[in-house]
Amino acid sequence: MCGICGELRFDGQAVEEQRLADMLSRLERRGPDDAGTFRKGALAFGHRRLSVIDLTDRSHQPMVDETLGLAIVFNGAIYNYRELRTQLQGMGYSFFSGGDTEVIIKAYHAWGEECVERFHGMFAFVIHDSRDQSLFAVRDRFGIKPFYYSHDQRRFRFASNTQALLAAGDVDTSLDAEALHFQFTLHAVVPAPRTVISGIRKLEPGHQMRITAAGEISTARYWHLDATRLPQDLSDDEWVEAIHAALRTAVQRRNDVADVPVGVLLSGGLDSSLLVALLAELGMEDIRTFSVGFEGQPEEKGSEFEYSDQVVDRYQPRHHKFLIPNEEVLKRLPEAVDNMAEPMFGQDAVAFYLLAEQVSQQIKVVQSGQGADEVFGGYFWYSRMLAESEGSRLDRFRKHYFDRDNPEYLRMMNSPWHTGDITGDYVAEALNAADADTFLDQVLRLDVTTLIIDDPVKRVDNMTMAWGLEARVPFLDHELVELAARCPPETRLKEDGKYLLKRIARGIVPDSVIDRPKGYFPMPALKYVRGEFLEFMRDILDSQRCRERGLFSRDYIDMLLAAPEMHHTRIQGSKLWHLAVFEYWLQRQGL
Repeated sequence: MCGICGELRFDGQAVEEQRLADMLSRLERRGPDDAGTFRKGALAFGHRRLSVIDLTDRSHQPMVDETLGLAIVFNGAIYNYRELRTQLQGMGYSFFSGGDTEVIIKAYHAWGEECVERFHGMFAFVIHDSRDQSLFAVRDRFGIKPFYYSHDQRRFRFASNTQALLAAGDVDTSLDAEALHFQFTLHAVVPAPRTVISGIRKLEPGHQMRITAAGEISTARYWHLDATRLPQDLSDDEWVEAIHAALRTAVQRRNDVADVPVGVLLSGGLDSSLLVALLAELGMEDIRTFSVGFEGQPEEKGSEFEYSDQVVDRYQPRHHKFLIPNEEVLKRLPEAVDNMAEPMFGQDAVAFYLLAEQVSQQIKVVQSGQGADEVFGGYFWYSRMLAESEGSRLDRFRKHYFDRDNPEYLRMMNSPWHTGDITGDYVAEALNAADADTFLDQVLRLDVTTLIIDDPVKRVDNMTMAWGLEARVPFLDHELVELAARCPPETRLKEDGKYLLKRIARGIVPDSVIDRPKGYFPMPALKYVRGEFLEFMRDILDSQRCRERGLFSRDYIDMLLAAPEMHHTRIQGSKLWHLAVFEYWLQRQGL
C-alpha cells in the first residue's frame, strides 16, 4: 500500500525534478517506510512505500526490469500474486524479488493488457514500456485504490491524491459545474472521470488507460458486473452455503497475503463482527481488533461498544478500544479535511481519521466491513425503492436517495453554477443499462460499482492512508460480488436486508448483534449540529472567502443556519454540514 505519482512529457523535455519532489511530498503519509524516484528522458516516476508484502529492499519502487524494458509504480495488493508467480515461473520468467509488484511487471510482459483480468485484489498502477515509450495505467474493479490525473498538450501527470497534482502546479483549479451537481445531489459522489476541480480527473474503476509518447490517450473497460439470474436458481440454503464459502475465501486471502499482522476494524455492526467470527472459524490465532466511540447526543449514541464488547467477549481477540471526546473531534477536523482527496460529506470521515491514528500505532493492515450493505442489500432505502410502484426508475430511485432534487439545487446555488439535471440524466442511464434483470438489480449494481466508490470506499482509503494504515475490504472481493449479483434481490433483502449474511452469522456472532437495528459509524455532533460545531460551520459560511466565492445562495445558507437540525437529507445527512465542509475543503486546499 503506497502513494504513487509520475509524469510523461510529450514535448521531449525532461521532467522537472522539483515538480516530482513536490508531488512526493504530498504522498508521504500514504507511504512512511520508504521513498524512491525513477527518471528517464521524458518520464519520471515517484513512490512512497508502506511495506506490507516483501519487506526487503528488493521490492523497492519504482521497480525497473531492465531486461524486459519495463518500469512500474504500484499501489495496492494482489492477493493471488503467489499463484501468478508460480504460473509465470513455469513460462520461464525468473524473479529478483518476493512481492506482488514484480508479478505485475512479468504478467504484463507475458499477457499484455489482458493481464489485469487475472489480478485479484485492489490496485492502481502505471507501467512505462520502453519499447514504445507509452504508459499503461489501471485501476481496480471497485476503485478501492485511487488514481487521479491531469493532462494538457505538454504532459500527463498522475498521483494517488489531488493534493499531489495541485502541488505540481499547472492545473486548472476552476470548479466543474457538472461535478458540483453530482456533489450536492449524491452526497459527495462525483462519478469518474470527473472531480470538482476542472483540471483533475480520475480513472474509472474497472478501466485501463494507454498514454502514448505523442500524448494520445485511450481508455477501455476491462470488467463489467453481470446482475442477471443464474441459469438455474439456487435455494436459500444453497445461496447461504455459496456466499459463506466465497466470503470465507475473501477474508482468508486478505489475512494471509501480508508479511505483517492483519487486524480488524470492529464497529459493533454485523459486517465487522462477522469478519472476526470468520477469522476464528478459519483457525486464525492472535486476532487483533480495534473499536472507536464518540460522545453522544440526546438523539443518538456516539458508540457501539455494547455490541463490539460482546464479540470481544466471545472470541477474546487482542482488543483496543478508543473513546474520543467531541472537543478532540472539532480540534482535529481540519487535519481530516486536509487529507480528503475530494470533499466528503460522510460524518464518519473524521471518525475513521481519528481511529486510524490510533490503530496505526499498533498495526499496518486491517480488514474493514465496507461494501456489505451495498452488495447484500442492507440499507433501508432499498426496500422503499422496491415498494414504489409509480414513476420511472429514476423517480423511484431519486425519491429515496437524492440529497436534493434539481429545483432545490438551483435554489441553493447562485445562477452562474446552474445546470440541467446532470445527476438525474446519469442515474437514469445507469438504471437502464444492460445485464440486469430488475430495477433493484440495477440499483444494487449502481451502488456497488459507482456510488460506493466515492463515498465509503474513498473515505476509508483516504482516512486510513493518512496514517500509513492499509484497509482491506473482503466484502468487495470481486468473485464474491459477482456471485452475490446473480442472487435475486428479494432474497438479499429478506429480514430487513442482508439476509444471507445474517444466516451465515447465526451461531457464530451474538444474536443481539445480528438482530440489532441497522447502525452507522456514529458521529452525532456532525449530524445534530449545535454548540461549538454550529459556530464552526457558521464561521466558514460567513467567511469573506465563502462570500467572495459566491457558490451558495445567501438565502439558502441563512435558512440552514436558522434551523440546522430541521434540514437533513433523505439518508439523514446534515445539509448544513454539506455546505460547510465543501467550502472548508476548498479553503484548506488553497482553492
